[in-house]
Amino acid sequence: MGRIVSVWLAFAVIACSLTAISAEESGESKEFVLTLDQSNFTDTVSKHDFIVVEFYAPWCGHCKNLAPEYEKAASMLSKHDPPILLAKVDANEESNKDLASEYEVRGFPTLKILRNGGKNVQEYKGPREADGIVEYLKKQSGPASAEMKSAEDASSFIDEKKIVGVFPKFSGQEFDNYMALAEKLRSDYEFGHTLDAKYLPRGESSVTGPVVRLFKPFDELFVDFKDFNVEALEKFVEESSIPLVTLFNNDPSNHPFVIKFYNSPLVKAMLFANLSNEGVDSLKSKFREVAEQYKGQGIGFLLGDLEASQAAFQYFGVQESQVPLIIILENDGKKYLKPYLEADHIAPWVKDYKEGKVPPYVKSEPIPVENNEPVKVVVADTLDDMVFKSGKNVLLEFYAPWCGHCQKLAPILEEVAVHYENDAKVLIAKLDATANDIVDPNFDVRGYPTVYFRSADGNISAYEGERTKEDIIDFIEKNREKTAHQEALKDEL
Repeated sequence: MGRIVSVWLAFAVIACSLTAISAEESGESKEFVLTLDQSNFTDTVSKHDFIVVEFYAPWCGHCKNLAPEYEKAASMLSKHDPPILLAKVDANEESNKDLASEYEVRGFPTLKILRNGGKNVQEYKGPREADGIVEYLKKQSGPASAEMKSAEDASSFIDEKKIVGVFPKFSGQEFDNYMALAEKLRSDYEFGHTLDAKYLPRGESSVTGPVVRLFKPFDELFVDFKDFNVEALEKFVEESSIPLVTLFNNDPSNHPFVIKFYNSPLVKAMLFANLSNEGVDSLKSKFREVAEQYKGQGIGFLLGDLEASQAAFQYFGVQESQVPLIIILENDGKKYLKPYLEADHIAPWVKDYKEGKVPPYVKSEPIPVENNEPVKVVVADTLDDMVFKSGKNVLLEFYAPWCGHCQKLAPILEEVAVHYENDAKVLIAKLDATANDIVDPNFDVRGYPTVYFRSADGNISAYEGERTKEDIIDFIEKNREKTAHQEALKDEL
């Protein structure tokens, strides 16, 4: 959605204008997208087995682009049998923010498919133009898995991201578990089922069910699985739908697999190199050998081209001069780095990582040469000394340079810092959370700004008060008094 062609946009705007003029001239003004808010959301959703809800913000450009397509799709789907209802919620409206939080809205527009009166919620992962929305939602509102009764059914169905179950009968635990999987993952894959394996590609009548076959456009092109435990099936689908080595370059056809790689629960091993350089083939070959070796052991592998990986380099805090390099990223955020890589380094280094012999890598800005401003700068490499070992009462802001709320807070913290300038026991500090890793579990930073206070005796508490000089100073003083009182009690004992 973020890369919309300007010419397409122009046609979309023209089409919307023509539609609006036509409606105005004919006197038609009916809106097919239902507007919901906090007052009617639950009641409306509970009455529908299938409803799609867009959470939007009026100022959002992507939402504005989607609006005419969404309305057009709603009009078309209102004629479907049964009708499919599309709705929208202004998530920027203060009264609707609890709804946005409940449905984990983190950006705009966010579309959710709500089934069974809202009991089941899925992400909408389809197109964002009217015809595509209609086609996608027709499939989503139908059965989770389509029966294949003929070779024609199979030929029109089999493609990448398609999964087929072969069964001796459409009943029993295996079939029920397969259908449960299809219901759970239907927004990501298309599912089918058949009684006859001859309807699979190349008429493979030798395949006997029950078996699940996943089709893919890479590696071995399809893979079979016979464990019908639902969790095992889901793990099989998630792991098998990612290439053995995902390629990250500027080819758009690879991007869906890159997104799936980063969204997977696997530990991520990423090799970044200039893939146009001579001699890179030995790196690629050795990396693939290692991927084969650790297949099924909870590690995913990605090969990233230097030209396409600038955002990743910024995120991980590494430099182009360090390539070729490997980064391993664990689900808890821990990172492990091997820069200046040679082909023969790959296997032994990954082996050392698996055996716990590689220390974590912590991204840190350089330690400031001068740190003379009232609000002191903390980086990952100085966090321990300046906060945990300083013996001071430290108010620490975790911020992002682009954050508007952080920019508003900055002069207020400056005033607080000036207030305590002559107090050696108080330190007001800030840490750029986008440029430094936060490895200490005491700091739960999920948004910006996040402010914590660590007292001189080691107690840590989040600051959640008003962002005024007076309130922040009052918070610091109350925590200092509490610490002094606790120390006095210890002395008496």
